Amino acid sequence: MASTSGSGLSISAVLPAYNEEAIIERTVRHVAGVLSSLTTEYEVIVTNDGSRDRTGEVLAALEAQEPGLNLRVVTHPVNYGYGAALASGFDAARKELIFMTDGDKQFDVTELSQFLPAMDAQTDLVIGWRRNRADPPMRKLNALGWKLLVNSLFGYTARDVDCAFKLFRRRVWESMTVHARGATFSAEFLIKTRRLGFRVKELPVSHLPRTAGSPTGARPDVIVRAFVELFRLWRNLDSELQADPRARDRMGGGRGIAAI
Repeated sequence: MASTSGSGLSISAVLPAYNEEAIIERTVRHVAGVLSSLTTEYEVIVTNDGSRDRTGEVLAALEAQEPGLNLRVVTHPVNYGYGAALASGFDAARKELIFMTDGDKQFDVTELSQFLPAMDAQTDLVIGWRRNRADPPMRKLNALGWKLLVNSLFGYTARDVDCAFKLFRRRVWESMTVHARGATFSAEFLIKTRRLGFRVKELPVSHLPRTAGSPTGARPDVIVRAFVELFRLWRNLDSELQADPRARDRMGGGRGIAAI
C-alpha cells in the first residue's frame, strides 16, 4: 500500500469491542499501522462495551504505555449494545473523517486506502459490502432476510446494511441522532443518511473468518431488540427527523428530507 502520509487526511478509526481480549491488541496495532501509512492525523478509538474478560485491561495498558498508537479508550461500565458502542466512539471522534470497523479482525483494514479516493468532494459516505462473506450459512441467511426487510420498509438502504466497514465525514454523524443502541444501529444510521440527502458510494470489501471471540448477533435477546428498534424507527422516522435539532439544520439547508 502506497503511503499518502502528509496528504492532509484526518481520520478517526472507531472500533467497538466486547470480550475481545484474544485479538484486540493485534487489531489496534494493525489499524494504527494502516492509518499511520495514510496520514499523520489519525486516532484509534476503541469502545470497550462492558467486556467481562481482560479486554479493558489490555486496552488500558496499550493506551498508557504506547502513545504512538494514538489510542483512546471509551469504557462502558456494562454491555449497552453494539450500537451504543459505536455511538460513543463517534461522539468521541475528533478528526474530519470517521472510519468504522469491528474489533474482531474480520476485515482487511488495508482496503481503507481504496475507499479514500472515492471520498471526493461530491461524496459524504463510502460504505462497504462483503464480497465473500466468511460466516456460517445460517448467519448469511439471517443477514439476507434482514437486508430485504430493511430495504422493503424504507426503500433501498444499502447492498450490505450491516457491513462494519464504513468511511464518512464527521458532519454526517453530527447531522442526526441515532436512537438504536443494538444491532439496528447501522440500519438507522444509513436510513437517516439517505433521508437527509447525503451522498453514498458502495465498494466491495474482503471479509475474513473470525479467529477469536464469538459473535453476539444470533443471541435471541439481540434479535428481539433489533426488530423492536427497527419497527420503532419505521413508525417514527419522519417525526424523529423533524424534531431532531441536529437534523433540522441539515433540512434547513435547502435540501429538505430526501425521498427514498
